[in-house]
Amino acid sequence: MPIKNFLNKSTIIIICLILFSILSSGCIGNDFSSNTDNYISNDSSLNSSDFNNSQNNTTTAHYEKQGYCDYVVDGDTIVVVGVGRIRFSGVNTPERGQAGYQEAKDFVKSYCLGKTVYLDIDDAKNHDKYGRTLAVVYVNNQNINALLLKKGYAEIMYIPPSEWSYSDWSSYTKT
Repeated sequence: MPIKNFLNKSTIIIICLILFSILSSGCIGNDFSSNTDNYISNDSSLNSSDFNNSQNNTTTAHYEKQGYCDYVVDGDTIVVVGVGRIRFSGVNTPERGQAGYQEAKDFVKSYCLGKTVYLDIDDAKNHDKYGRTLAVVYVNNQNINALLLKKGYAEIMYIPPSEWSYSDWSSYTKT
């Protein structure tokens, strides 16, 4: 009889500890739009609902993967822990030594570095010839690929096959 009471109390304590850890980690009731990434910019002029996927015409971004951005290579390539090198799909920023290189890289750093990024991986072509994952990158529900275009840090680089069409990107070019 005492062993049975001990097991019941132990089971209740374990269940309580598990529930407490789940609740305190934010796993319940947390969604992608929560502001837990200490977002640097206050630019709310463009978010994921502004970018419609040409294949499914939804206004909610579809994320295949997510991870912590621990390094920014340049204005259109980042490194995500557990995923690898990510090449921003549909856009091209200046290369090292070209005008605008540092500005584009700094812009991406301000949005992505040290943050959780959400990746909508290109369904038509997952990787480029260098093995980088091709994706639309979202941080705090903002489409970083489209922001690069809108702010003038990038140009459209449409190379078929791609999940997104040229017209998907052209609406974001700086006017």
